[in-house]
Amino acid sequence: MPLQRRLRLLSDPSETKPMTTAIRVAFATSNLKEIDQHFGAAESFAIHTIDAETANLLEVVQFGPADMDGNEDKLEAKIAALDGCIAVYCQAIGASAVDRLRPYGIQPIKVAARTPLNQLIRALQSELRDGPSAWLARAIERQNPERANRFDLMEAEGWAE
Repeated sequence: MPLQRRLRLLSDPSETKPMTTAIRVAFATSNLKEIDQHFGAAESFAIHTIDAETANLLEVVQFGPADMDGNEDKLEAKIAALDGCIAVYCQAIGASAVDRLRPYGIQPIKVAARTPLNQLIRALQSELRDGPSAWLARAIERQNPERANRFDLMEAEGWAE
């Protein structure tokens, strides 16, 4: 299933504050309102940047129709489209797709059909404010590798009293 269209939203940087701790999350949706797609058969993903206070639609990635023939090659375009995302929410996902997402640091999250995107976004924002779950904390660390070795850097600077 080749990438058919990628729509990216551009905004004036003076209009919004920078989202320094933002995460990128993809949602398998056909209507931009609710999760209604199986990962392997998804016709589109809505990719959002989310931090503790704000969430913005960054882009919508659309794919052409695909045959449900078990051919794993159709996953390549989808995985490439999720570059930079820490998670993808979907209605269902096969085991082979889960295995293919792992090396890219993308956490697949299966939710009930018709779960509203705004509900999932609010839950992520709550986690970011109140303390992330284990998978989210690991994803944030992978996203900010310089934070992972901050204590090593402090030790290298030395200590003076």
